Amino acid sequence: MRTEPDGSFKRLDASFRNTIEKGGRFAPEQDRYHLYVSYACPWATRALIVRKLKGLDSIIPVSVVSPRMGQHGWAFAQVDAFPAADEDPVYHSEHVKDLYQKADPGYGGRFTVPVLWDKKTHTIVNNESSEIIRIFNHAFDEFLPAEKAALDYYPKDLRSQIDEVNEWIYPSINNGVYRSGFATTQQAYSKAVVEVFDGLDKVEKILSKSEYLVGDRLTEADVRLWVTIIRFDPVYVGHFKCNFRTIRDGYPAMHKWMQKLYWNNPSFKDSTNFEHIKTHYYWSHPSVNPTRIVPEGPVPNVLPL
Repeated sequence: MRTEPDGSFKRLDASFRNTIEKGGRFAPEQDRYHLYVSYACPWATRALIVRKLKGLDSIIPVSVVSPRMGQHGWAFAQVDAFPAADEDPVYHSEHVKDLYQKADPGYGGRFTVPVLWDKKTHTIVNNESSEIIRIFNHAFDEFLPAEKAALDYYPKDLRSQIDEVNEWIYPSINNGVYRSGFATTQQAYSKAVVEVFDGLDKVEKILSKSEYLVGDRLTEADVRLWVTIIRFDPVYVGHFKCNFRTIRDGYPAMHKWMQKLYWNNPSFKDSTNFEHIKTHYYWSHPSVNPTRIVPEGPVPNVLPL
């Protein structure tokens, strides 16, 4: 975690930024790639959701780490056998950092998830979630049934609008909650939390007139926002001090949008594990929550439709 001299939180960029394409270093193949994720991490959940939406379950196997991120970062089940955590079936690694060091023994960056791994060349293809979801969008279409191959969450006719929405949602909301929660001065926190709710107010206006963020269809813009909104009431309101309003009581249109995707689309619900989410944030950030007590609420985590 890095903070600036003024106490504001600054997220570092991802380091592995390759793609999967025919004729490239990483070609689309079955049983070549593996996805490492945390249910707790919103960035990793983006990749899980699009993987399921596109029907890539049998083409891209997945392994889930423990939500308790300790001294050595994300741990696999052989080190921390948390419920629903997996062992690493490829290398029997103890931690995600072992994968990074296998890919690049001199690597000095952050050991983040998601990790899209190439079993053929034993390296990381990509660890930037916004790029992984675009890889999943079309790179493996030749192996999919026609109805799944036809699904497009970054359609050409909406790309400029999707890019425009992503451009302000990421800093104000997706990363904004972290800028609020990890701020180390009052001034940095106060600036960040206001920007979070300015962004949420803007989203509410859009969703009060439309079922989705862009156009009349589900796109990557919805996926990218949803992973933050589903965590908002259980985690960000309390843990990150984003407490002007809750989603369920303060944003009716956004709340309904979130509920519909959770309850009506298994790709969203099945990619969400609230035990992992709440345990990770409240256990793994002792500078924010030194007691590591995990709150029981809200009850329920998601209200029924």
